[in-house]
Amino acid sequence: MDAETLTMVFFIGGILLMIVEAMIPGGVSFFLGVSGLIVGALRWFGILDSPATSVITWLFTSVALILAMRPILMKYWGGESSYKLANEDVEAMDEVVEVIETVDAESQSGRVRFQGISWKAKTLEGEIPAGSKAKIRYRDNVTWIVEPLDEIEQ
Repeated sequence: MDAETLTMVFFIGGILLMIVEAMIPGGVSFFLGVSGLIVGALRWFGILDSPATSVITWLFTSVALILAMRPILMKYWGGESSYKLANEDVEAMDEVVEVIETVDAESQSGRVRFQGISWKAKTLEGEIPAGSKAKIRYRDNVTWIVEPLDEIEQ
């Protein structure tokens, strides 16, 4: 490959990588493209001659740009990120669920439908018939402890 072709490969490759950044954002391919343009310019002005030196310069320039500039740019133009420490048991408390199998204090066979899924359930006292509504109190392992829903709350 002659020198002019390699120089054009760096220029075109750099531009293509910068275009890819517009389609797949992340901040890495942009810096690879900028590095390609830098190496292409260095080859154009005759500062870099050998292909091996050009590739090594591109690699080191790319790593340096990514390490130095990406954190700064991500600080100002980074995407939104958020996290929430979720305690699903606390969020489920006082949720109204449908009883699909009779729930009572003695047997472990009662079931409720919560968030579209059938769960084992039991009550601490009495019985809640199938087809009625119940309120979640807490969870014991994989079994929801429920209480009957008062007539006023329905």
